[in-house]
Amino acid sequence: MTRIRFGTDGWRAVISEDFTFDNVRQVAQAIADRFRADQNGSDLLFVVGYDTRFLSDRYAQTVAGVLAGNGIRVLLTDGFAATPAVSYAIVDQKASGGIMITASHNPPRYNGLKLKAWYGGSASPEASRRVEEALRENLRTGREVQQISLEEGLRSGRIALFDPYPHYAAHVARLVDLDAIARSGLPIAIDAMYGAGIGYTDRILREAGVEPLVIHHEMNPGFGGLHPEPIARHLQALSELMRNTQAMLGLATDGDADRIGAMGPDGRFVDPHGIMTLALDYLLQQGRRGLVVKTVSTTQMLNILAQEHDLEVVETPVGFNYISDLMLKRDVLIGGEESGGVSIQGHIPEGDGVLMGLLLAELVARQGGDIHALLDGIMDRIGRFAYARHDYPTQPFSKPALVQALTASAPDRLNGAAVAGLNTRDGVKYLLEDGSWLLIRPSGTEPVLRVYAEARDMDGVQRLLAAGAELAQQAQRAMA
Repeated sequence: MTRIRFGTDGWRAVISEDFTFDNVRQVAQAIADRFRADQNGSDLLFVVGYDTRFLSDRYAQTVAGVLAGNGIRVLLTDGFAATPAVSYAIVDQKASGGIMITASHNPPRYNGLKLKAWYGGSASPEASRRVEEALRENLRTGREVQQISLEEGLRSGRIALFDPYPHYAAHVARLVDLDAIARSGLPIAIDAMYGAGIGYTDRILREAGVEPLVIHHEMNPGFGGLHPEPIARHLQALSELMRNTQAMLGLATDGDADRIGAMGPDGRFVDPHGIMTLALDYLLQQGRRGLVVKTVSTTQMLNILAQEHDLEVVETPVGFNYISDLMLKRDVLIGGEESGGVSIQGHIPEGDGVLMGLLLAELVARQGGDIHALLDGIMDRIGRFAYARHDYPTQPFSKPALVQALTASAPDRLNGAAVAGLNTRDGVKYLLEDGSWLLIRPSGTEPVLRVYAEARDMDGVQRLLAAGAELAQQAQRAMA
């Protein structure tokens, strides 16, 4: 059995290679053992959901059967569901935790398992580590997996099917002014990327009296050959739709709908940096206050806006679980990451592409114009920024060794600006005196090395990315 490791948001692996029914059973047994031990055998309830990927429904049924076989009551979604809806159900049903079968934005050949805590957000790194320990101990001792069939679970009442949509949609309606969207007549296009967002953003809008244009809203476990990550290069169909219709706002969600991407009427992409900047500025206009939380790979525009309003900014490693931790402890106004997972005050500590798409629709509906013009207006006030990321396939290596190699050979200047500091919270981030930055870090979910950069214009970004690629190659040679 290949060693199973939990990354920044659960365990992901290639279907039929490492992500097999046997391995899923073993992981579910370890989760059951760990939670039962931590809860001292008290009555446990788990919510289990799944996305639209190949075999996700069967994997979810397997997980439900193992949990139920270990005396844990299970609420299993009656169809595919968006991760944020499953996460909200954990809180709404006062469950002990939850499991979502999904590989989120990974390519179609992957599937995965996201472990959720009682608060609806991702389990902490410590909780995931303890599950890994239980898994290793079970394999060492040859512990048998305890499992019942779905039929037996339903017959006995240990497993119950439920629809997470109604309570989730009602909660979202308390956070977003759907009436303002409907009154505005804003034409909206939605790309669900064949993922679990099908029947969420579009249905909430329809129930509010808005009829959106939709694409990729059919079941297709192979995602029609798409990579279900809502970034510009995967959203050409949405871009074409925007250019050829009257739609003013395009919204896209990833494979399990916890991430958001957006487009303006000309088909140009608005990345999560822009989305978070727009959302924070809008919340501040409403007089809202609180902590601003962002991952190390996220735009400095949030820092500038927060500073204007005397708000504290906390920067975390990549992974929404770090943001979740702060949302539990402090009053967070907005928390988000470069990859498109964002949440706001009053919501669960979980990235939510559906909620954030609807919030974007509200702010465009109320402020008028198009999303690019609104973002340009903010940049006219705080300064212009551009951003890009390059991913490079890589073989496994030691993250601490990479950090050591990169810091040992840190340059004094990049793109003509002095390196003002190094941040090693997650990989190595070179902070430049002009406010731009370069980050090099390994992905926690895929075998790739990521190089990120933000600068005052795209030429500067490209120069920083080129420098980052060279620094990464030098570091890898030093580690060889």
